[in-house]
Amino acid sequence: MKFCKKYQEYMQAQEKELPGVGFKKLKKILKRCRRDLQIRKGGLEAVVDIPTCPHHCQVCDGTFFPSLLKEMSEIVGCFNERAQKLLDLHLASGFRKYYIWLKGKLKRNHVALIQEGKDLVTYAMINAIAIRKILKKYDKVHYSKQGQAFKSQAQSMHIEILQSPWLCELMAFHINLRESKGKSKSRKAPVLFDGCFLTLKDDKPSLSCELFDSVKLDIDLTCSICLDTVFDPVSLTCGHIFCYMCACSAASVTIVDGLKIAKPKEKCPLCREAGVYEGAVHLEELNILLSRSCPEYWEQRLRTERTERIRQAKEHWESQCRAFMGV
Repeated sequence: MKFCKKYQEYMQAQEKELPGVGFKKLKKILKRCRRDLQIRKGGLEAVVDIPTCPHHCQVCDGTFFPSLLKEMSEIVGCFNERAQKLLDLHLASGFRKYYIWLKGKLKRNHVALIQEGKDLVTYAMINAIAIRKILKKYDKVHYSKQGQAFKSQAQSMHIEILQSPWLCELMAFHINLRESKGKSKSRKAPVLFDGCFLTLKDDKPSLSCELFDSVKLDIDLTCSICLDTVFDPVSLTCGHIFCYMCACSAASVTIVDGLKIAKPKEKCPLCREAGVYEGAVHLEELNILLSRSCPEYWEQRLRTERTERIRQAKEHWESQCRAFMGV
């Protein structure tokens, strides 16, 4: 069965109507660009079939890329929202957990969380493959690399689903569930990802995950500022992961004020993109995973950071008091 048909069947089988790639519509645009290309010969209007359209095609570029851009934005927005709700529920405790359950009308059991996680992973991966395939089709039709260039543009616009920090969180969520089930010696934990592991090479951790259709993710978990394993990790909107304290230092803010008050001109230390701090995501599941996997390092780093946090908090409140007193 062709992927296009598989994709259509998957999207139609969903209980709720979800944003997706208009696979058939985009393929029709590519076919139309061939059909509309005409050349005149000998003063007579003769339509000559040409296997590809020009490098810059008004038919394709005027409708193909804008349509795909809109669809990608809707897909990643839907995925991020659903993943955030799921992980909020998993990390919540006490009254807050019951409140979220009632508000979200979710089933109050562990299996429902696992199934929602599996559905989210499938949704993300099948749409990532659909986007990759339609861009390959574009490049094949045009004998160009504009499809790949568009993919890079989508990454810079933060609408590439494989770049989502919530996918990283789901990977950590899966490993945490698997390990907690293993310790309780109960039945085997349901699988969200096949071949998803936290690996330590030369004391440098990374998240590795092999997904279907040859899609592989490798996420480096070394902070490029302190050059240590990320502690209390945050993901900036550009996708790069840092320690929370290191990110605050790079954004020229205190840990008391937080990243949300960082100025728009402040840039990511790696890619130099500006305005990436306000929408930073705290990676709580990844934090739990790393604290379990590197307990000695975590305890040492916790003591060091506690001292620094107390110092910064003291300086902050002293400055606030001086400002209040007009000193």
